[in-house]
Amino acid sequence: QVQLVESGGGVVQPGGSLRLSCVASGFIFSAWDMAWYRQAPGKEREFVATISSEGRRRNYADSVRGRFSISRDNPKRTVYLQMNNLKPEDTAVYYCKPLRSDSWGQGTQVTVSS
Repeated sequence: QVQLVESGGGVVQPGGSLRLSCVASGFIFSAWDMAWYRQAPGKEREFVATISSEGRRRNYADSVRGRFSISRDNPKRTVYLQMNNLKPEDTAVYYCKPLRSDSWGQGTQVTVSS
């Protein structure tokens, strides 16, 4: 079955950077579009970014466009989220997910605070 393991979260000051990773298994990773989502305390889970299976097409939420960058390494079955110029409102648990699956990983906590 689909398994997803996110990592790379932590505590960072405003303006700082983090790089999240998600290792996937249980499906043909190179054939599936992938996405990052996040859920802040007391809020619903929201879309952050998507990347096509071959990595050529990317899409971002307005709130992160220009600051975050999604990428993937198909041989490593890994999708990344580079987050720059982080803001306190980026604080959330971040999840990766294949677009065609309802499976979720455990997420990784990102906290932006001075």
